[in-house]
Amino acid sequence: MAATSMFQRLRTGSKLGAQYDQEGNLIQVETREDEEQNVKLAEILELLVAAGYFRARIKGLSPFDKVVGGMTWCITTCNFDIDVDLLFQENSTIGQKIALTEKIVSVLPKMKCPHRLEPHQIQGLDFIHIFPVVQWLVKRAIETREEMGDYIRAYSVSQFQKTHSIPEDNDFMQRKEKAIKTVMDVSEVYKPLRKYKRQVDAEELVDEESRVHSTLLEYGRRYGFSRQAKQDKAEDKKAFVTPGLPPGMSEVSEEEDLQAAEELRIKTLMTGMAVMATEEGKLTASTVGQIVGLQSEEIKQIASEYAEKQSERSAEDRPERFGAAQQHRRLVASLNKQIAQKSKQVEELQAKHLEVQSEYEEAKSKLMEAVNFTEKLHKELSALEELECHADSSVLQKLRALVAMNENLKNQEQEFRTHCREEMTRLQQSIENLKIESGDDDGEQKERNQLIDKQYNTDREKLQKIRLLLARRNREIAILQRKIDEVPSRAELTQYQKRFIELYGQVAATHKETKQFFTLYNTLDDKKVFLEKEVNLLNSIHDNFLQAMASSGAREQFLRQMEQIVEGIKQNRIKMEKKKQENKMRRDQLNDEYLELLEKQRLYFKTVKDFKEECRKNEMLLSKLRAKGAS
Repeated sequence: MAATSMFQRLRTGSKLGAQYDQEGNLIQVETREDEEQNVKLAEILELLVAAGYFRARIKGLSPFDKVVGGMTWCITTCNFDIDVDLLFQENSTIGQKIALTEKIVSVLPKMKCPHRLEPHQIQGLDFIHIFPVVQWLVKRAIETREEMGDYIRAYSVSQFQKTHSIPEDNDFMQRKEKAIKTVMDVSEVYKPLRKYKRQVDAEELVDEESRVHSTLLEYGRRYGFSRQAKQDKAEDKKAFVTPGLPPGMSEVSEEEDLQAAEELRIKTLMTGMAVMATEEGKLTASTVGQIVGLQSEEIKQIASEYAEKQSERSAEDRPERFGAAQQHRRLVASLNKQIAQKSKQVEELQAKHLEVQSEYEEAKSKLMEAVNFTEKLHKELSALEELECHADSSVLQKLRALVAMNENLKNQEQEFRTHCREEMTRLQQSIENLKIESGDDDGEQKERNQLIDKQYNTDREKLQKIRLLLARRNREIAILQRKIDEVPSRAELTQYQKRFIELYGQVAATHKETKQFFTLYNTLDDKKVFLEKEVNLLNSIHDNFLQAMASSGAREQFLRQMEQIVEGIKQNRIKMEKKKQENKMRRDQLNDEYLELLEKQRLYFKTVKDFKEECRKNEMLLSKLRAKGAS
């Protein structure tokens, strides 16, 4: 029974009860710790320190105080109330710990924590189940802190804008007033002026095209004859073309007829109009000065076009055979050129209109977002004002100055980007104008462009080759880096050594524990043998006692046997004491050897530490030498 109870399996991580050997000495048994629990504890403490709970660094606190304090700090940071005061209740009793963990667990469902946790898991330091809860709390605390930071920043900006303004805002208001005034002046200058007015008793215009012509003539604009009328008349003329006339003469006659019909139509419309008052059609000297100042570039362009037309007219006036036809062609070319210019202006205005419309929509959406954000800020304004009352005025002043500086830098950056875009647009327009002026027949420019393209293609191929070479070198570097990473570094070797030492310690503890069990078993087995011998001896004495007492000879023989038994017991006792002394001497000798080995171990550790320090100094000196060599 005793032998079977010696080798009962013990639970890992549990402590043995007080056990004593045959001499009455306490048997020392080492305990084991769960490495996975320790790893999770270290990860929990790292998370809490990274989140800002630096109390977890204090080495004097127990793991329970660190973990529970970190969880309470995270819950408080997330704006949830919990009735806990950990500042003066460190190393609490079991009852206080249980009450504290129950309060924490009751708050977690209110925070909608996805992980379940029981009070006994916290009190029993079950870090494997505590870790996901702490991880979620740290994430929630960081998100809450960022959100509150945004609210405080927005509130500080709104408070600053109530009483202060930056120079850029003042400049913008001044420029806004000036721009509005300029736009109003330009609109006033270029507003349409009515020169004629249709009389009341004039004939009523039936078709829409005639009404359009009449309205344009009232404002001094002559509208060319319509395409439809031109096509209709051309078809009519084709039907009655004289077979004997050449095609050139027929076209000239058609153009003359169309021009004459248009002139007649304009005269007919003008007969039903009257001139407006002299004040409405008169131009003052200041108005002429403004027009000349605002449209100097257009005047130059019109002057150049007038010179070209004058030269064309002088060249065309020489032959007198087809004078009316040539005059009509000049008029048609002029009108076509004006139509092209106006079409181009219309396209530009449409593009600007679309751009302004998109900017308007974007500004409208931004305005709605700003209005919603302002309403949201007003809702939380009271809470932030309470925070401001309790905050430090110097810190608020410093914060306002920093916010003003930040907004100033943002505005400067935006203005710089706008200026860069405008400058880029201007330069691109200048390039296009230069390309148009230079023309497409410039041979030297084409040759130069071809040389530039050729050089560009050559450099591009060279760049591609360099990129391929760089990719090959990067692959080689990556292969070498992987080979270097396969070799363990000094820190990894130190970690391996530490793990091997821990494993060796655990194996030594297990070996020592097993050896103690074997020693105890052998001792008890010897004790059992001796007790069995003693019982057998007593039984034999008891059985032979009555026979020995029957006669005197048997009695003397019995006494001699007893004396021999006693003498044998004394000799065995002497042998055992001698063996005990030998074992004691051997123990003392082994103890002396153990102390010498401990001294050597301490010397070894001291030597290794000195060696590491010298290696560190050597690496520092080598890095300094490399830096000097590189400089």
